[in-house]
Amino acid sequence: MKIKTQETKLHKKTDSTNIKFFLNISILVLSFAVIFLGYSLLSNIKAIYSQAETSDSLLQSGVVQVEVLNGCGVSGIADKFMDILREKNFDVVNLGNYRSFDIDKTIVIDRSGKIKSAEYLAEIIGIEKWNVIQQKNKNYFLDVSLIVGKDYNNFLK
Repeated sequence: MKIKTQETKLHKKTDSTNIKFFLNISILVLSFAVIFLGYSLLSNIKAIYSQAETSDSLLQSGVVQVEVLNGCGVSGIADKFMDILREKNFDVVNLGNYRSFDIDKTIVIDRSGKIKSAEYLAEIIGIEKWNVIQQKNKNYFLDVSLIVGKDYNNFLK
């Protein structure tokens, strides 16, 4: 009987040790998960902050000069976009008509090699990034051209 009691105590000790070991491993795994998730959260916050800082610094480091061209034929549409851009601190230096009025999609053209400025303008208006193109031209004394297409209603608020 005494041997069975000692065996039972030994068996309980082994079970208790196994449970403690399992709990310690679980705590370790969960600790690593928390550290990883915390690091991931901080990285994302830092990326968002630096992106906003980059966008702000584009306008603070120098004025982005823009021309707005009517490519859809709707009277006064370039003026509406000029007002939107000026509210966002862009310097609209030229308004006019594009060479044709059959532009379906509104596009943003980088003229000076500052593609980030063109992408920022597109982001402000709500234009998809694939509608931003680069056509450097030394004869243009501006940074970005906005050609308003027939989809202009998508961007007016």
